[in-house]
Amino acid sequence: MTSTPDVRFWFDPVCPFAWMTSKWVRMVQAQRDYDVEWRFISLRLLNSHIDYDSHFPPEYEQGHTAGLKLLRVFAHVRDDHGPAAVEALYPAISSRIFDVPPDSYDAADLGPLVEAALAQCDLPTALAEHLEDTSKDAQIQAETDEALELTGKDVGTPILHIAPPEGAAFFGPVISRLPSEEQAGELWDHVVGLATFPGFAELKRSLRELPQLEAFGVDADSVGKQEDWHGGSRRQKK
Repeated sequence: MTSTPDVRFWFDPVCPFAWMTSKWVRMVQAQRDYDVEWRFISLRLLNSHIDYDSHFPPEYEQGHTAGLKLLRVFAHVRDDHGPAAVEALYPAISSRIFDVPPDSYDAADLGPLVEAALAQCDLPTALAEHLEDTSKDAQIQAETDEALELTGKDVGTPILHIAPPEGAAFFGPVISRLPSEEQAGELWDHVVGLATFPGFAELKRSLRELPQLEAFGVDADSVGKQEDWHGGSRRQKK
């Protein structure tokens, strides 16, 4: 990317809240003609120091590892085909994880999903071979570290940076319901106004609704069950 974007958005493709926030940001992007740069943050690398068996529900380690594998493909896509390809591939992949009926996504068998998403974006399906290729892990780690340097370490995904490099960066916003087209810009202005207020650091609660995503069995007319999250994730202990 030759020019500085209006927004930088760090995502892990297996994070449902990053996916929800990205849908909203794309609405704002279209309405405001923003340039959004999509960057990588790995929940698996972010939590590499944590014992998954004692801190997380059983499915988390496999899920976060799947996110890292997917980001390896994204890294090769960006290097070979540019950032616009990443922008297109993110919804092609994450929609196949979250905008599908419950239990449709198999974190242990990513190949068919990735190949279908690559084909949708007119990218070589052979790029799916990089799921197990660790050669880009240092690059993904560096982008994860870059995000944490902007926000501090007690965060999750997504991370947004408004008007970089000098603008405000923050974790979130975490939303479980997608705003309407009319609400999207208003919500954006509220978030940016709060985040850019001098000295502002945090506004938080750990109770979250399950997001309105088909994979969770929550449709756009329903309200998801509330759960208590710690440190940006559904940890079983702090």
